[in-house]
Amino acid sequence: MAKFTLEEKLQAVKRYLNGSEGHKTVAKSIGVDSGVFHNWIKQYEFAGEAAFEKTYTTYTLEYKLDVLNYMNDQGTSLRETAAIFNIPSPETLRKWKVAFDTGGSDALKPLKKGRPTINKNSKKSTPVEGSVEALQAEVERLRMENAYPKKVECLSSKQGKITKQDKAKVVYELRHEFPVRALLKLAEIPPSTYYYWVKNMDKPDPDAELKETIQSIYDEHEGRFGYRRIRDELRNRGLKVNHKKVQRLMKEMSLKCLVRMKKYRSYKGTVGKIASNILNRNFKADKTNEKWVTDITEFKLFGEKLYLSPILDLYNGEIITYTLGSRPTYSLVSTMLVQAFEKLTGEEELLVHSDQGWHYQMKKYQLSLSERGITQSMSRKGNCYDNAVIENFFGIMKSEFLYLKEFESIEHFKHELEKYIEYYNHKRIKAKLKGMSPVQYRVHAQSAA
Repeated sequence: MAKFTLEEKLQAVKRYLNGSEGHKTVAKSIGVDSGVFHNWIKQYEFAGEAAFEKTYTTYTLEYKLDVLNYMNDQGTSLRETAAIFNIPSPETLRKWKVAFDTGGSDALKPLKKGRPTINKNSKKSTPVEGSVEALQAEVERLRMENAYPKKVECLSSKQGKITKQDKAKVVYELRHEFPVRALLKLAEIPPSTYYYWVKNMDKPDPDAELKETIQSIYDEHEGRFGYRRIRDELRNRGLKVNHKKVQRLMKEMSLKCLVRMKKYRSYKGTVGKIASNILNRNFKADKTNEKWVTDITEFKLFGEKLYLSPILDLYNGEIITYTLGSRPTYSLVSTMLVQAFEKLTGEEELLVHSDQGWHYQMKKYQLSLSERGITQSMSRKGNCYDNAVIENFFGIMKSEFLYLKEFESIEHFKHELEKYIEYYNHKRIKAKLKGMSPVQYRVHAQSAA
């Protein structure tokens, strides 16, 4: 087969890439095997014009093993692998494979030459400092270091996290301007990672539709759902997906929930009668209106403080009612009780649990419960875990609502809080409720009874 210059190879490849001629037609016209020409095309796609430059490279043992492992893992042919790693001849790969199959990794070690190497100045030698060649090399390096971050910034993900896939895309886009190996060193990604993404770049994402669904669920719930709750919502929509896969896809999409913060403390010492801890962390209830828990939390907005006092049913985690005030007065709790009592029929055997906040020690509060035949229970002093369910609700509410939204005024906050409580009761699904929201779970249980 005739030898072809760099210009001849480039001219032939560009004839094919223009789209007017097939690769067999071009190969026949220049008198080269179609398989060899196809290899030229692949080399150009992966490495640009640098693929056809004559290089005299000594491949290390580690590099040879990486190439052979890649070919074995990805199932690529000798020609395709040679094109991906810019190895001039597929025959070189065949020799590596035969040597490895017969003699193991030791057979791939570079052979020591019989005579010492004579140092001669060559085109590849390091330019003399201050020379024109050295200055040109420095300019190219600075151009590359300037172009790379600009491309990365354009391709980076929504939350600013730069993935290996982003870096591979940037290297691929710049491969015609700068050497691929220099770009990979700058990007700090191994060649195998780069060539993996390049190979799969044009392939359709098999999880594209699932990712769209996950994104829509995440957006619908304003970032409040983690991977387990999104897994449950997917099942509600008829999609059975393992939670580990959902977690992996969410990580790729940079989707995650926010953290929780501390709550307001209403303990002011003993100002009344302290009730026993009858609940004793038994947070399971067999029916509605059997066990309620309550507490108060604080918000700081626009230089003011607001106090929220809700009651939560342990049966399904539903918020029975709540009150909101600018001061943590007793009326905040008493009004909440009046509203909650409207949900009762008078036949329930109800237990109401709280911490030892001063509101719940008052005679008025305790009398309101006893008149209804309701049993009072209190957490032990300084033990937040005795009332963990309502504490957990406050943490969820603040991370999903308070820290996630921007409010224009106190009135706007109150309006959005009402919407969130409605959302929490009717739409926010829970794993322990079999993927249903509190209200859905209650209605389902009542219809099944």
